[in-house]
Amino acid sequence: MARIGFIGLGNMGGGMALNLVKAGHEVIAFDLADSALARARDGGCTIVAAAGEACLGADAVITMLPAGTHVAAVYGDQLFAAATPGTLLVDCSTIDVATARAVAATASDRGFAMVDAPVSGGIAAAQAGTLTFMVGGPDAAFARAAPILAQMGKAVIHAGAAGDGQAAKICNNMILGSQMIATCEALALALRLGLDPQKFYDIASQASGQSWSLTSYCPLPGVGPQSPADRGYEGGFAAGLMLKDLKLAMVAAQGVDAAVPMGAAAAALYQAFVNAGAGARDFSAIIAMLDGRQPGRTAL
Repeated sequence: MARIGFIGLGNMGGGMALNLVKAGHEVIAFDLADSALARARDGGCTIVAAAGEACLGADAVITMLPAGTHVAAVYGDQLFAAATPGTLLVDCSTIDVATARAVAATASDRGFAMVDAPVSGGIAAAQAGTLTFMVGGPDAAFARAAPILAQMGKAVIHAGAAGDGQAAKICNNMILGSQMIATCEALALALRLGLDPQKFYDIASQASGQSWSLTSYCPLPGVGPQSPADRGYEGGFAAGLMLKDLKLAMVAAQGVDAAVPMGAAAAALYQAFVNAGAGARDFSAIIAMLDGRQPGRTAL
């Protein structure tokens, strides 16, 4: 088994690191939050006082950080200096494509193997080890990263060259954000037209309106499989994070002159939802705002 440095132990990274411990790896972990460090220690990780220390003697280093500025700073200021050339570097953060490619280019110049490997699945999947990894980077680096990522997820897919994992992630989440809004609008309309929500679900889930947002993550409580809607829209994937991903998609689209009117509309609606104070709520809670109700409500 490998010695793995893990930097960033938040809602996603914390669960991922513990799954590596369960798989038998020695995990050397760092985070700025004492509470996150305590959870990691309780789960079997070795805790260090700085990001660079997590790299010492590591076979691989995994990062899960909030934004591209953090990734560029942590790699540029600490990881590249502390890690041994040849170490596998895996960035699981969701960041802008340009930064991912710039950091990967620097890593290559300094003799490191690196992949960008953003995830899909949310907090529950991070804890359960059922994430989907979208991986960008050279074939040789992917071959080294895939067995480690497989111990934290159900699917590890090579998207292409450096930065292509990030490109796949933001395009995927642009679909998800737009799809969730359309699902919420349709459910709210069905209710106003007097349809029983369960009967409408039974119909749409077997018809052309079927989607992941409806059948795996229904935004109405008591309809379909268990989802954050059944927990007062707590947990799951925060609306603020959806907005972050949609903004990344908008920046990427501008950079390549791509038309994304549905994505832009979804970004504007999630911006309004977050501005109303709902950024920490699950992104499916936007159904209350779309139906003309206050975003603080937990059900229609």
